[in-house]
Amino acid sequence: MVLRRGARWAAGAMAAVCMVLLMGPSAPSRGLPLARPLPSDAPGEVVPDRVGTWNICNPCGGSGLNFGRAREIATAAPQVIGLQEACVRDVEEIRAYLEEVYGLVYRVAYGSVLRNWNRCGGLPWRPGGFGQAILSAAPMTDRVSVEYPDGGSEDRGYLAVTTLVGGRPVRVFDTHLAERRQGEVRAGQVEVLAAEVARHDRAIVLGDFNAVPDAPELGPMWALARDTDPGCRPSGGGAGAGAGADAGACTVTTDWNLKFDYVFLRGITPRAHRVRPSPYSDHHLLHTDLDLG
Repeated sequence: MVLRRGARWAAGAMAAVCMVLLMGPSAPSRGLPLARPLPSDAPGEVVPDRVGTWNICNPCGGSGLNFGRAREIATAAPQVIGLQEACVRDVEEIRAYLEEVYGLVYRVAYGSVLRNWNRCGGLPWRPGGFGQAILSAAPMTDRVSVEYPDGGSEDRGYLAVTTLVGGRPVRVFDTHLAERRQGEVRAGQVEVLAAEVARHDRAIVLGDFNAVPDAPELGPMWALARDTDPGCRPSGGGAGAGAGADAGACTVTTDWNLKFDYVFLRGITPRAHRVRPSPYSDHHLLHTDLDLG
């Protein structure tokens, strides 16, 4: 009986060690997945005037998920990218793949708004952080993480840092607003965010706003900034709408054919804009090249 008990304990201990090796944050260095070549239009190095935003989807399943996410980011190679629905462990694994497989080195700033074992794993008494993250090829300073007073059905907030884009310092915000049927809650969140953005002559606001361009709660953002998507403004001459603006001209950014994701620019001119659908999330990766001159 003692031997059988000991054998069971040894088998369980070995299984636990195997799980740590397979799932630990340093897993990429222990056995890298077979890397597929990047598309021919991938830049191969960080593009200094390119920024992006991507809700990476959580919870989402599938093997090789973080490696696939890293490949999507490497294909665009932005100087700065804001991630939403980001677990700290997932982001650390993505960063490791970006560096070890693709040679792209990013710093990270976190704006976790909750700790959730079901979403992010970890031990029940030490769950993983969940919220926003900003990856930047340049150092980041003056980090501020704010949780909105009312998150709606789940805690939400914004993360802000100062970093270099196109060789010039700029304030970058990353946010995720309340779920799509909670317009009144989003209105309060936009008021908080817009008040902070208005303090800066030049700012980039990245994120999943869970609202289409015509949604009334986005009015304060349109009054302050323009979206990088050419011609995408509220229709009907709403706040921030330019001549001939039409929300119907906006490129969709989700699998359900709606535009929820934005790169709002204040005091900065957009150039090329691209939306990349991805099998690794129900949102598309959106990136844009900027003129900060």
